[in-house]
Amino acid sequence: MTWPILPTTVVGSYPQPDWLVDHEMLMSVTPPRVRLSKVWHMRGDELERAQDEATRLAVRDMEEAGLLEPAKSKVLEENIPAQYRHPEGLWYGLTVRGRVIWASGDRVKPGEIASYEDLTDPKWKGRICVRSGKHVYNVFLIASLIAHKGEAAAAEWLKGMKANLARKPQGNDRAQAKAIYSGQCDVALANTYYVGKMATNEKSPEEKKWAAAIRLIFPNQRDRGTHVNVSGAGVAKHARNKANAIRLIEFLSGDFAQKLYAEQNFEYPVKRGAEVNPLVKSWGGFKADAIGLAKVAEHRKAASKLVDQVDFDNPSISN
Repeated sequence: MTWPILPTTVVGSYPQPDWLVDHEMLMSVTPPRVRLSKVWHMRGDELERAQDEATRLAVRDMEEAGLLEPAKSKVLEENIPAQYRHPEGLWYGLTVRGRVIWASGDRVKPGEIASYEDLTDPKWKGRICVRSGKHVYNVFLIASLIAHKGEAAAAEWLKGMKANLARKPQGNDRAQAKAIYSGQCDVALANTYYVGKMATNEKSPEEKKWAAAIRLIFPNQRDRGTHVNVSGAGVAKHARNKANAIRLIEFLSGDFAQKLYAEQNFEYPVKRGAEVNPLVKSWGGFKADAIGLAKVAEHRKAASKLVDQVDFDNPSISN
């Protein structure tokens, strides 16, 4: 049997920053293959998260450098809500995750925390854990506070949070769940999808206990809504296969791919009406902050500077 020759094109690849890829090892392979596990500095789920983060940072840097091509598409405009895409089509969000509050199911009563602002209450002194304030997830949360309330208010929020930390900011989001489980702290900031990852982790079953120890709180449901971030895609200005790149993004925004994202990664589909993973659905619905993420991104640098000015990652911890 003779198989037909199918035309193919390359529409993109993962960014390969030094902190993620061993370039010396990569170039020692002929031809270079990034799918070889040994060239990556991380493994498993952490590698997936790091690749996702590197992609978001690369897209943002390309946007700021003017290296993204406006991709106009009726399909994308219909599938993706306006707040989750660039107003000029420079990038499109494909999945949504909430930056929520995790609270100890045993030591924090329902209703004790209702907003991000509540985390600055002195009652939480020595009870909050979080990863570095310089991490992109936290930087964009701070940027959203700046967008809503201004830099002065965001700086006061950071100072209040810092005063309530149980330990120096460290680790990833899962490390905060572990700290709650072990009693190091009672409250943390983290992304929603990690709960699904931990609750179903057969390779590291101890993480199921971490997930069971926490309760998800969607902050600010009485006012602006919970801050969310997205994973997404954009088309490079000098791409050779722009039409196919747009077709790929259109496919990823469609029902089939959106269902895969939801099933495999415990994220919320960006497309309205797309099927949500049953575990994710069990967390309950929530009101997301309706501010455009492109608007939030305008305050990213200011947010990062505030973290340094407050010296957030170096709290004074008293035993």
